[in-house]
Order: sequence, then structure tokens, then C-alpha cells
Amino acid sequence: MTEEMKAITLRAEELWNEGNMSIADEMYAPSNVNHDPFLPEVNDLESFKKYITQVREGMPDFQVKIEDMIAENDKLACRWVASGTHKKDFFGIPASGKKATWTGMTIYRFENGKIAEGWWNNDTFAMLQQLGIIPKG
Repeated sequence: MTEEMKAITLRAEELWNEGNMSIADEMYAPSNVNHDPFLPEVNDLESFKKYITQVREGMPDFQVKIEDMIAENDKLACRWVASGTHKKDFFGIPASGKKATWTGMTIYRFENGKIAEGWWNNDTFAMLQQLGIIPKG
């Protein structure tokens, strides 16, 4: 199951980088539960797909790269790096034209060959600083 979980998780790069929502339906269980303290309203598969679309609208060149994965039993942890240029409205924030790069980690729980649950933690603060939304220092 470990290699299968890794292969499924690597599809996340394609999902985020291309915005192809059919990949989300392949990867995630319909009853998927999303846990993100920064985005409590993004808590199921449909709101997660909407969120990805909104990110890609605000940062059309958005890219994510999975750097590390560790899997055991029914869980997989991954460390990733994301980047994008703030070219359009981004969750109510007017375009800054600035590029940001930030890091994060996600822990997935798998069930029946699909992601059933995910816990997210990322450096949103660094991203907002790089976009000029939060002052540095």
C-alpha cells in the first residue's frame, strides 16, 4: 500500500499544477474530509476543488512540487514547495504582480485506495509577506 499511496499523492502535483479537477475525483474519496486551520470552510472534496480553482485563478502560474514523502500503515506525510505570481484577485486581495514561494506539509489518511482525510500546515504568513500583503519585519 505504501507505494500506491505515494503514486496517488504524486498526482497532487498534476492536480494543482494543471487544475484538472477530474484528477481530484480519482485521488480523493467522495467523503474526503479536509483539515486546514487557515481555511476551515474548505472541509470537503467539493470545497477543496473550488479552493484549488480559486488559487489557480489568482496565481495562473501556480506550481507545487512534492519534496519528500514518508508512508506508514494508512497514512502518508509529504513536504512540498509551492509558488505562484499574484496576477489576479486572490481571495479578495487585488493583484500585486509579485511572485511568492512557500512551504508546507500535509498528512493524508488513505481508505480503499483513495485519500479519505488530509491535515494541512503551510507557511501562509511567508506567502502573504512576499506578496506585500503583510509587512516584513
